[in-house]
Amino acid sequence: MNSAQSNPSTKRRDKLYIIAEILEIAREGTLKTQIMYRANLSFTQLNEYLDFMLRINLLEKVLNNDRETFKATDKGLDFLQRYREITELIKSENNDCKNGVKVPPPHLLKRN
Repeated sequence: MNSAQSNPSTKRRDKLYIIAEILEIAREGTLKTQIMYRANLSFTQLNEYLDFMLRINLLEKVLNNDRETFKATDKGLDFLQRYREITELIKSENNDCKNGVKVPPPHLLKRN
């Protein structure tokens, strides 16, 4: 077993997890660079996710003091809530992975 397999914090994140993380970061509106750093994405990955999320209306671009920010839409917040509910349903009692599904960190499972 290599170190990435033995350390859960280094496991790959799936696309839905990353989308939920971006939505949480952009809940109130934030700069592109903040999303990139807080979600730990490369510039290329960030642009791919933002393009996709803008296209399907999970995020919106907002001009704030001449700066372009990204904010979760109502549809995005609905996605985030449903994502949390699904992860709660599949979460095991001791927070380990169950059926190979990685449960997001507690800050993404906060309730409103």
